[in-house]
Amino acid sequence: MKTGEKLHLPCFFVTLHDQMPGQAGHDVKMTDETLNIPDHDYGDESIVHLEDLEHIRLRPGMYIGRLGDGTAPNDGMYVLMKEIIDNSIDEFAMGYGKLIQIKIEDKMISIRDYGRGIPFGFSEKDKTQNLLDAAVSKLHTGAKFDNKTFQKSVGMNGVGLKAANALSSRFTVQSFRNGETLALEYEKGILVTPDFTPKPTTEKNGTLVTFIPDDTLFEPYEYNTEYIDTMLRNYAYLNVGLKLTFNGQEYKSENGLLDLLNETIDEEPLYPPIHLKTQDIEVAFTHGSGYGENIYSFVNGQNTTLGGTHLAAFKEAIAKVLKDFYKKDFNPVDVRQSIIGAVSVRIQEPEFEGQTKVQLGSKYMWQNKQEGTHGPTLSKTMLDFLSTDLDNYLHKNLDVADIILAKIQDSEKERNAISSISKKTKARLKKASVHNKKLRDCRIHYGDRNPLAEQSTLFITEGDSASGSITKSRDANTQAVFSLMGKPFNCAKASKKDLYAEKNVELALLQSALGIEDGPEGLRYNNIVIATDADVDGMHIRLLMLTFFLKFYPDVVRAGHLYILQTPLFRVRDKKSNVYCYSSAEKETALKKMGRSAEITRFKGLGEISPDEFKGFIGEDIRLEMVHLTSEDKIADIIQFYMGDNTPVRQKFIRTNLRSDIDNTEEAQ
Repeated sequence: MKTGEKLHLPCFFVTLHDQMPGQAGHDVKMTDETLNIPDHDYGDESIVHLEDLEHIRLRPGMYIGRLGDGTAPNDGMYVLMKEIIDNSIDEFAMGYGKLIQIKIEDKMISIRDYGRGIPFGFSEKDKTQNLLDAAVSKLHTGAKFDNKTFQKSVGMNGVGLKAANALSSRFTVQSFRNGETLALEYEKGILVTPDFTPKPTTEKNGTLVTFIPDDTLFEPYEYNTEYIDTMLRNYAYLNVGLKLTFNGQEYKSENGLLDLLNETIDEEPLYPPIHLKTQDIEVAFTHGSGYGENIYSFVNGQNTTLGGTHLAAFKEAIAKVLKDFYKKDFNPVDVRQSIIGAVSVRIQEPEFEGQTKVQLGSKYMWQNKQEGTHGPTLSKTMLDFLSTDLDNYLHKNLDVADIILAKIQDSEKERNAISSISKKTKARLKKASVHNKKLRDCRIHYGDRNPLAEQSTLFITEGDSASGSITKSRDANTQAVFSLMGKPFNCAKASKKDLYAEKNVELALLQSALGIEDGPEGLRYNNIVIATDADVDGMHIRLLMLTFFLKFYPDVVRAGHLYILQTPLFRVRDKKSNVYCYSSAEKETALKKMGRSAEITRFKGLGEISPDEFKGFIGEDIRLEMVHLTSEDKIADIIQFYMGDNTPVRQKFIRTNLRSDIDNTEEAQ
């Protein structure tokens, strides 16, 4: 289990009214003066025209989703890398170039492919417009607006190169074509080498792009090579025969999605993964022993982390095919419980939900909107494929079919056991959920059609004192608080049914507050933040909560919704200033500036921090650590080691790794 670095979540404050719409209160007359709207003239000078790259720099979120600081896998620098690599992948898909070389030196990223190289002649419509320059600086310019040059490609709008150019302090593109080369250099999207004269070269055909993300736009950033490693592994799995290198490390796959599953599966599968493949569809799957669904999805080589129509088609098809094979009307939830799999499709003209291409919206395998024609639907194509190939596989491998049947029946049995909880218990839970005194909810939730929905956060706190400080200082629009009554039970060996026992009702209430009782699709908060004290009890509660999520809702963790709140350990102050320190090193730095006579306060519990102080810790400068599962992490092993019946093993680990060189002078102070 690994954690990310600092993550900033903007905090928005209510300025007019601190009541929910419809609540009793004084009416507020909405006037320009009340809203503090300045009086500006709206004249001819108000209409402004921006050049293509100027608009990208002004509104980067429209093109790459977010800027970020490198601590999250969807931060902008990785999106820019992916956009350029996607172009190289498209070349490979068309049969050109089997090698892509990626390097990072300091902040500079370089990507070299051996495809056909971007043309660098001049436009037939505008003889002064160089095509290489247009390809990286002019929106709506490229070779992907028909199906002749590129078929079933990822990039459809030619935006990726332009975004990388616009959002980089330095950007260079060099094309090699048939013994000639042309290199162009830009700074913040502005061409600084306007010489379009090709030069002779002995280099192989292809394209070289180098860029440095602009640190005046991005937060102070560092690259997390783990995210890059995962991205390149996925490219290799999805493009059998392609070799990628990253700073000397090689990525290549011979068995496609089967390799992905074998290398990333985090538990012992119940049976060897089933691998099926046709020209446009590839699937691999097995079942594990845990909870939830863990299915990777891809379209045209693009990792669609939010799924989409192709993932929905796979989930529906596999449920129907297995129901038909066993001739039993199984609930699809039982069929897919603890499934571990991957699905990849290749379609023409894919439609994504946004430029970042993480969710597929296409309904058909191909579509020509101008002519009003289209091919078969994704769902029908997927169902036809699995109805034939999966059915044949199961008939040939009856031992695997028996294991799958037993797994489905076990899931059905457990679900029915939960459903058969007494009416009294259900009524008690329902009443407790409606009148959940431990939940102080917010107004806006994840999934709402509201621009602040992404900021929706639930703080899980330890006791009423800690929740009191957060509640008084939170932003009631987007921040909710759930207060634990004490230490929740250790669910390392529990089943979901155990959550509904009288003594464990607290976790059942937490499920209800989160909206995930019937699955992660109902999640009400984008960010779930475990906020416990920085002491032994606090660490234990943190482990118990992590066990709960890893055991029953690993999908929530994998999707990047779970965080640990970092709160200051010390306050160092003198008559002029206060400095909050999150480590002994930060404390020592503050003391050097203020002098040894400064007052030091050691915070041991969240309840010791006043609401006024807490407001700064959960606002714009909030420090969160994402709970991140790597491909090497095995959930069952993690839970067993930290929370299982292996106390002697843990004691030995602690003794072996115990640090004795820590300066604990703050305790004496």
